[in-house]
Amino acid sequence: MQRSEIILPEVAAMAIAMCVYREPGWIRRPSVIFIAPTVTAMMGLIINQFQIAFTVKVILTLIAMMLFLRAIRSNFAPAIATGLLPLAVHTEDGGLVWIVLSFTLILMAVVVVLQLHKNLPASSMIQYKYMIIFLAIALCWLGICWIMGNEQLAVIPPLFVVVYESLQKQSYSVKIACKQVLTLTLSATMGTTMLIELDSQLLAALIDMLGIIVISRLFHMRIPALYAIPLLTFIFPIDQVERFPLVVFCASLFMFSLVLFYKLMEKKVFEHKYQA
Repeated sequence: MQRSEIILPEVAAMAIAMCVYREPGWIRRPSVIFIAPTVTAMMGLIINQFQIAFTVKVILTLIAMMLFLRAIRSNFAPAIATGLLPLAVHTEDGGLVWIVLSFTLILMAVVVVLQLHKNLPASSMIQYKYMIIFLAIALCWLGICWIMGNEQLAVIPPLFVVVYESLQKQSYSVKIACKQVLTLTLSATMGTTMLIELDSQLLAALIDMLGIIVISRLFHMRIPALYAIPLLTFIFPIDQVERFPLVVFCASLFMFSLVLFYKLMEKKVFEHKYQA
């Protein structure tokens, strides 16, 4: 297996979300921490071996993941990133699944040993309609990338996670959307700059993580995916890395605008029903 396939940017995001932010939706069911990412990684790996168009592979993977999460009654968003990872790094090596399993087992063990899930309800109310909306938004973005001929840069796993989680929020505003676009773009820019300017990937990764801490505090945003975005520069081919910040900006602006539009319409409909 190639070194770039072992990095697993989403593991960094999961570690921050579980151990630092202690996101209830990510730690309430410890078994899901390793089951969901491993299964979705397997799904992505299998579908990636189909001799079909790349965009179709992504769509099939997204649909399969939503059906799986619906079946296990979970909203574990990191599973979306691990499912898309085989397509993002263009791998058909089954070893990736074992790496996902190994890292997520460690994370689950940390949650259980430290009892981070203690006093949290084992289940929560899940709005399955958001899975459909998420698929619709993702399909729109993939369609634009296909038309523009940039299908290979259409898949940014951590970004899809943020979109999915944003739909689940009870309240969503223009301010939040703008902060998401800005911080994600800054994260991508920093990752690209460090990779290009520094010879040591280890040093680049260290500076990236420290930089994300500063960005998170500066904008008062708790987005675990910010820690995964810079590490994607180690995965993508070098000829695509230079365009990465622009792609993240365009993808963020487009998808979060759709999320904002939907949430505002949803709020308007709810207020109309309440007044009636």
